[in-house]
Amino acid sequence: MTESRRAPHEFKFRNGHQVILSQAEDIWQAANDRLHLVHDCRLGELLVTNGVITPEQLLEVLTMQQRGVHRPVGRLLRERRWISEDELNVALAASVNMPVVDCASVQPDKHALAAVPGELAIRAQVLPLMLRHSTLVVAMDDPSQRPVLDELSFLTNLRILPVMAEPGTLVDAVQRAYEGFRPGKADGVDPTIDQLAAQLSNEVPEASQETSDVITESSSALVRLVNTMIEDAIQRHASDIHIEATTPQTPVVIRFRCDGVLSPYLELPPRYRHAIVARLKIMSDLDIAEHRKPQDGKIDFSRFGPSAMELRVVIVPTSHGVEDVVLRLLSGAKPLPLEDIGLNAQNLQALRDSFAKPYGLILISGPTGCGKTTTLHSVLRELNSGDRKIWTAEDPIEITQPGLCQVQVNSRIGWTFAAAMRTFLRADPDVVMIGEMRDEETARIAIEASLTGHLVLSTLHTNSAAESIARLLEMGMDPFNFSDSLLAVLAQRLVRRLCPSCKRRELARPDEVAQMAQEYLRSAHQEVTAQSTDALLARWRQVHGDAQGQLWLHRKAGCKACDERGYKGRMGIHELLVSNDDIRHLIRHRGSAAEILAKALSAHMLTIRQDGIEKVWQGLTDLSEVLAASNT
Repeated sequence: MTESRRAPHEFKFRNGHQVILSQAEDIWQAANDRLHLVHDCRLGELLVTNGVITPEQLLEVLTMQQRGVHRPVGRLLRERRWISEDELNVALAASVNMPVVDCASVQPDKHALAAVPGELAIRAQVLPLMLRHSTLVVAMDDPSQRPVLDELSFLTNLRILPVMAEPGTLVDAVQRAYEGFRPGKADGVDPTIDQLAAQLSNEVPEASQETSDVITESSSALVRLVNTMIEDAIQRHASDIHIEATTPQTPVVIRFRCDGVLSPYLELPPRYRHAIVARLKIMSDLDIAEHRKPQDGKIDFSRFGPSAMELRVVIVPTSHGVEDVVLRLLSGAKPLPLEDIGLNAQNLQALRDSFAKPYGLILISGPTGCGKTTTLHSVLRELNSGDRKIWTAEDPIEITQPGLCQVQVNSRIGWTFAAAMRTFLRADPDVVMIGEMRDEETARIAIEASLTGHLVLSTLHTNSAAESIARLLEMGMDPFNFSDSLLAVLAQRLVRRLCPSCKRRELARPDEVAQMAQEYLRSAHQEVTAQSTDALLARWRQVHGDAQGQLWLHRKAGCKACDERGYKGRMGIHELLVSNDDIRHLIRHRGSAAEILAKALSAHMLTIRQDGIEKVWQGLTDLSEVLAASNT
């Protein structure tokens, strides 16, 4: 049976004033009086005095407590349905002289609304009511929320005086207040980063333009500027934010890395540099007084803005006492389906066949930032079927998956990849993922684990699949154990995708076709002859040509959807080396990377550049991207 909702009783303070208030002066007076009153009113007595419960009901619950029922009076009354939840909350407020505000009737002061950004008010569910001198009165469902009060105090540089919102009135009141008034908005439009920068500049007197510490890290305009910068980076799907200055006298340059390419975002006067760096240090709990040593930390942006984003912060001292800041956006994204990372049909099936085996070693290779972690988690997504124990050691954990046991490596305390690997093997794993093989010890343990019934996945910073094998042999791996454990090596790069909204299709020119054929053959170390070129062109016309055998290319254009760049998003280009008898024979005899590559090519492996050229013909990217991302 559902209990009907009852309006909270009109409780009174001990001084006779009503608890539930709606007039500004009454709220201000009651909030200040509370600071000087002694909180000695018992909840039960207050409920009886105000006629909410009878003396007999209070006696019954007090008797229950004496008999060993260890629950508060209010909760016992609530369980017996003698008071409603709203009545209990208001009564608790009255017992400590906390004013309760009818947010549906009160009119918030515009200066109070201006002091608190709408994003924070909506996220934390606080309603700024009035600003008097240096005191801000705010209504909250739970005025005891210390973290929210601290954040408001830090952001506004004001003394915060909380009052309780009458139950059921706060949500609509906050929405209504910030629909009609949004801090920093002009004509209902969100302020741009340039407008915020101009607003910040207006805070600095002209006579103080050269003073480096005039703008403080707690400046309201600076806080909004930093938050807007991060929100813009999230909106643009940037992977990194770079904040740079060459000398103390040069402008502060902020750049975003989008789709692997750095582009200018904002330039600020030199006097902003110290405050911006200090603000970011505060957000990431770093030492704001330390300017000589590098520091790194993390920002949980959900504490400061509407987006649930984690940022990895690296602060590096450079010359002339300047600090360079890099923020890497870690979205905690979900893993992509394996078929969405750009593998061609042949490589996709071969990779699935490899990790379908119960044990062995699979490596993903490539430079930093080429998507190795994304590929590993796409593989783990298919392995994570609920019947396997999967351990991962990562630095940092960028992608999370339910069902995985994910561990953050911390070398400062000796919790390295090798140490994690040793621990995992005592924890009954089926699959182990090691973020990176950084040293001989980690590689040796991984190979031994792959030979003792475990499927091991890891990464290497090498340029090609064949070089990955040569690198591990050079690190001192036993060639016989290594040859038996290796299942496959996937080398990859990232290229920008042509924007699907604006790319245009044109007939390929003969010189372009000839260049692509030349690059394709040379990548596989094949001799470029008229015969080999004609055979390749015949296959391309059959596979990629139109009904007349003509070849078409897609070219970038530029539109609003891609910020006029012509590219939107990135995709992988790959080479997959699958171990076979010939490859194992070369590993046991310490064959060179060139010999291993030749055997892999004879088994129909496509190089990274060849795979990229095939995707150029499919209209997914262009030749300039493939040539820039791949080696010959």
